[in-house]
Amino acid sequence: MRDSRLRRSGSAIALVTLAVLAGTPRDTAAQGQTPPRPDFLFGRPAGSIAFRASWVIARGGEECPDANPLRCHDVYRFVERELTIDRGDFNTAAFATDVGFALSSRADAVVGVDFSRASIASEYRDFVDNNRLPIEQTTSLKELNLTGSIRFALTPRGREVSRLAWVPGAVVPYVGGGGGMMWYEFRQVGDFVDALDVRPTGLAIFSDTFEGQGWTPSAHVLAGVDVKLYHRWYLTMDGRYVWAAGELGREFENFDPIDLTGIRFGVGINVLF
Repeated sequence: MRDSRLRRSGSAIALVTLAVLAGTPRDTAAQGQTPPRPDFLFGRPAGSIAFRASWVIARGGEECPDANPLRCHDVYRFVERELTIDRGDFNTAAFATDVGFALSSRADAVVGVDFSRASIASEYRDFVDNNRLPIEQTTSLKELNLTGSIRFALTPRGREVSRLAWVPGAVVPYVGGGGGMMWYEFRQVGDFVDALDVRPTGLAIFSDTFEGQGWTPSAHVLAGVDVKLYHRWYLTMDGRYVWAAGELGREFENFDPIDLTGIRFGVGINVLF
């Protein structure tokens, strides 16, 4: 009789134990799940790295003050007058990378590089060849800008919640400016009309490549905003105004320096580290 009661008591204890174990939450790591990541960093970030895509709106030179177009020496006005190229054709996409290093709670030193290339297929507006076919060429403009900037956050970039924990801000607007060196290349490849070589059949047509390139100083101002996506990842959006101009060299000796000034609107990803 006593043995029977002991067996029943043991069975009841086992059932209670199983029920308790069944009702206890299992460890998330044991289930193969990653535990939630804390929404803070261990200390203030030392810097950031950003990857941006931009749209470049080229100023494309200035209007010639002289009413006579033949006395205008701006290369943009020349190609617009002679070829089927419009001012907006030099607007193009650019790609950039910036690396920032924290100087203070709101100021960063930023080094960056961005590259753009516009390529326009065109033909003469007023001339055709002896077979009444278009006289075609391709005009391209490449820019590689190496920059250094100081960027200042207009609101706190985060807050310290303890000696070690730092919570990044959700939205951080900023302004800045700086300078750098820009490499540029203005290039034309194709068939051209020689206005000085008049033949019985008309003006002479020749194939050639004209190229002007070099390095020139640049300056810029910028304004933008970082919007937090997750943990240390931000969506970054900015606008930049860049000033630059460069000599085209002997192959364009009768032209003024090429205007490389323009506005750049960019969007990308900024990662704190």
